[in-house]
Amino acid sequence: MAGVGDNVPETRAWQQMQEMSARLLKERTGSGVDAWNRRIRKERPGSEADLRAWLTKHGVTGYAQSLLVMERFGYPDFMVASADELIRGQYADRPRLRPIYDRIIEAAASLGEVTVQARKTYVSLVSRKRTFARVQASAKNRVDVALRLEGAKPGGRLKPSRIQETMRVQVGLASPKDLDSEVLELLRRAYEENR
Repeated sequence: MAGVGDNVPETRAWQQMQEMSARLLKERTGSGVDAWNRRIRKERPGSEADLRAWLTKHGVTGYAQSLLVMERFGYPDFMVASADELIRGQYADRPRLRPIYDRIIEAAASLGEVTVQARKTYVSLVSRKRTFARVQASAKNRVDVALRLEGAKPGGRLKPSRIQETMRVQVGLASPKDLDSEVLELLRRAYEENR
């Protein structure tokens, strides 16, 4: 396995999601964020619900719609934070769990092409195809790793996932030593099934 700092994947924050959403908006409607912002200013929606209804009527849904809502009504703090700030925030009140997170990221990097996407309360591990695991400091004494494993059922160390509905199982880790060969194999399987 690679050492810390060797082959560690880039960690992305919400900025890449904004860029992707803007690209989708342009591809699907033919107009970019600036053009839509001008149309929205002319429309003067009174609330987020009004804006969402108007955008839906004009064929703007999903990520593109959420982007325009935030453009109009403001971005939450976590949307403008860097990936490092988001991860530091997740472990600020539980520093003894940070080495577990670091070890998980190191293990994920050894699997192949993995992107780490930081969010406010969790981190997604993404293959070229899709998210195969989510990492979350779910308790003061535990980091949970939700895994997208086809057909996996709770049993033994695998518990029902509380992190993400598309990932039906998760493993709890209370120390870096808990990331043993069994958990590493589960992480590898999730990556292989979703790449």
